[in-house]
Amino acid sequence: MAWRGCCRLGAQLWKSPGRKELWGRRGIVSCIDPAVGLTEEQKEFQKVAFDFAAKEMAPHMAEWDEKEIFPVETIRKAAQLGFGGIYVRPDVGGSGLSRLDTSVIFEALSTGCVSTTAYISIHNMCAWMIDTFGTEEQRHKFCPSLCSMEKLSSYCLTEPGSGSDAASLLTSAKRKGDAYVLNGSKAFISGGGDTDLYVVMCRTGGPGPKGISCLVLEKGTPGLSFGKKEKKVGWNAQPTRAVIFEDCTVPVANRLGEEGQGFNIAMKGLNGGRINIASCSLGAAYASVLLARDHLNVRKQFGELLAHSQYLQFRLAEMATRLLAARLMVRNAARALQEERDDAMALCAMAKLFATDECFAICNEALQMHGGYGYLKDYAVQQFVRDIRVHQILEGTNEVMRMIVARSLLQP
Repeated sequence: MAWRGCCRLGAQLWKSPGRKELWGRRGIVSCIDPAVGLTEEQKEFQKVAFDFAAKEMAPHMAEWDEKEIFPVETIRKAAQLGFGGIYVRPDVGGSGLSRLDTSVIFEALSTGCVSTTAYISIHNMCAWMIDTFGTEEQRHKFCPSLCSMEKLSSYCLTEPGSGSDAASLLTSAKRKGDAYVLNGSKAFISGGGDTDLYVVMCRTGGPGPKGISCLVLEKGTPGLSFGKKEKKVGWNAQPTRAVIFEDCTVPVANRLGEEGQGFNIAMKGLNGGRINIASCSLGAAYASVLLARDHLNVRKQFGELLAHSQYLQFRLAEMATRLLAARLMVRNAARALQEERDDAMALCAMAKLFATDECFAICNEALQMHGGYGYLKDYAVQQFVRDIRVHQILEGTNEVMRMIVARSLLQP
């Protein structure tokens, strides 16, 4: 069922001047079918996500990238399908789905536009953090408008001087009565300046992770401002700016958890964020494998279809194998996170490391198979390459993922 959506997606993605659009010409390749192993319910919402990607995202993917459009209306349409708070509890407007369900949805949506889906994944992470660590009052104040995406959110952890070393962040929040006065800045914030709520990690105590707390800021707070819109290689369908705090007064009532719990909240959010972003990479790689397959079946060189080249057959087989391995690893980590297993953090790091590295390599190989055509913006494969390159950097660089896995293995 999910394939129908993917076929329509391809009609928009695979373009060649003067040629017939060919995506979906052949049947589904069962060995990389993303519906294999899913329940009937999961297949149904996977189909909904594929259809949404095909109808609402893929036709506009190139334009959003070229013109740097943040497609808020489309994002809010996704929320109408329940994609604004996928793993938020239903009593505040969430869909109450599992982490595996979420991975399935983000993989499907990313076949339509990686950049837009990645923003939706970050928004979901913020909504989950408020739902999980907020008081009942905070949950009911913030989550309904986040789940409907009436209000959009941004996650604020990284600073100009503290990227991978997040525990050394310097943004300070000094308590004065019933409020905190916030000073500092955050860097590389997805949605910055265009979103409505900012989940901010700041220092309320001494150095190190135990001095960090988590505050929710609303757009329009005096002293909150934004840097210039960054020019990026990919992810152009979402704005990225610095977020600047100059004597911002934030009510103590907007603090998630207790003072000193912010770093733990941030890291727990990132465990899910890593699964989400790995899932976005899976969608790009899946689409790229199919684009490469169809190109090999129509492109001739030296009087033969490229599909007849044993070398390219082997390369395509390797791409499919790596895609399936990455998907299985991501879904295994998603289950571990849902079950709150002790090894969940390490498995999420492994999945993020493996999937983002392998999926980038798959997309890059698909571009190579297109030859010169792959480097043209008329062909979607180049955008998949550009959009998922950053997945090896954000939500913790892949070097940090290696550190997390190694520490897990070496601890007594």
